[in-house]
Amino acid sequence: MLTLRSGVSVFRFDDLIRSSMVIRDVKRQYPATVEVFERFGFRDICDDCAIEIVARRQGLASSDVVAELNDAAFGSARQPSR
Repeated sequence: MLTLRSGVSVFRFDDLIRSSMVIRDVKRQYPATVEVFERFGFRDICDDCAIEIVARRQGLASSDVVAELNDAAFGSARQPSR
């Protein structure tokens, strides 16, 4: 996370989970995502694959999966402040 001079905290792109990331790495770095992977039906045998590949095999939009993973990993910290 990066804090701007104005005091607003923002996420750098490379801090967020992306569809090109390997599932095992995401689970290891963000343990709160394991439940999301299970809910979407991602099996442990697929842990060495990219999120996008497994989502496509499951008939899911990778953008939906990634959004849920980021919500699990970062929660309300990702939401813009008002």
